[in-house]
Amino acid sequence: MAESLRINEIFHSIQGESTWAGLPCIFVRLTGCHLRCTYCDTEYAFHEGQRQDVQNVVDEVLALPTRLVEVTGGEPLLQAPGVHALMAALCDAGCTVLLETSGACDISVCDPRVIRIMDIKTPGSGEAVRNLWSNIEHLNDRDEVKLVIADREDYEWSVAVMQEHRLAQRVHAVLLSPIHQQPAGLEISGHRGLAAADLAAWMLTDALGSNVRLQIQTHKVIWDPQQRGV
Repeated sequence: MAESLRINEIFHSIQGESTWAGLPCIFVRLTGCHLRCTYCDTEYAFHEGQRQDVQNVVDEVLALPTRLVEVTGGEPLLQAPGVHALMAALCDAGCTVLLETSGACDISVCDPRVIRIMDIKTPGSGEAVRNLWSNIEHLNDRDEVKLVIADREDYEWSVAVMQEHRLAQRVHAVLLSPIHQQPAGLEISGHRGLAAADLAAWMLTDALGSNVRLQIQTHKVIWDPQQRGV
């Protein structure tokens, strides 16, 4: 396996997002992203990282005690074809592989065994123009879609997108995630965050259906929101 990847970090933690939240999970974070979302909480992954052979990454993952693995970033799909070799090798080794992707890169080329958790960027991200809308046609009932909500405008935009593309009928779950509220002085790019209670109230009023979930970033509740490797 000759491919190599630039790896930011590999760590064993509790999955904090998606319908897999709460389970032990190994995270493989790749370096690099071509988006600059206003609320990004992993800016350190833009540039930091060391190049590793794909087989070495697989060996490091398999040495850990969990077979649920998330490939994340940054934007991991920028490192094609190596990232696809990694995900295929992890699937071959019996791992359940989750891919966290921005939705700005083509997901159609992913191994069909990979469960794709795809962001659709809202206006509040500053990157909604980068959404690759053709990706929606490639989603299936094992995949999940995440929309990060900054405010009421983002919420209403997200509901319109869900309805237009019938997302709740297309994928396993649609995840509405409020920007994590920060203490005063620790705002991410000026975002104080959105109260989860506000988003919950909007969702209950609109009765969005059983496949649409409120998502809290559990790892930021368990640990310091600024802490790496969790």
